[in-house]
Amino acid sequence: MTLKEYFEGDRFASNAGIVIDEIGEGYGRVHVVVDERHLNGADFCQGGVIFTLADLAFACATNSHGLPTVTVSANITILKAIVAGATLTAEAHELFNHKTLPYVEVRVTDQEGDLVAVLTASGYRKHHARLETE
Repeated sequence: MTLKEYFEGDRFASNAGIVIDEIGEGYGRVHVVVDERHLNGADFCQGGVIFTLADLAFACATNSHGLPTVTVSANITILKAIVAGATLTAEAHELFNHKTLPYVEVRVTDQEGDLVAVLTASGYRKHHARLETE
């Protein structure tokens, strides 16, 4: 099983319509097309959708080294309201590839390339198991 196949098994993200575009060493890019199921009571994209998108990009980047890594701490700033029909892309870059505590920045943009949100997060690498990365 490849790393991409592993993450496509993420039922929550899959059910939200999130698609994995690319996984590289310390890098992940995912996207979602915002539809009616993603909207809150004000008819904007619910913040949890944006967080889930960014968190999956984080997971792709940190797990790319073959060690299972989970989010320990995450902070997100949402800068722009999003409506149905928009395409959001989250691009994660591992800023610090620590053997146990990696640190990542994820930028979420819309189809125009406008910045929608920024997430910074740290993770914990579990050294007892390995993931296939090919």
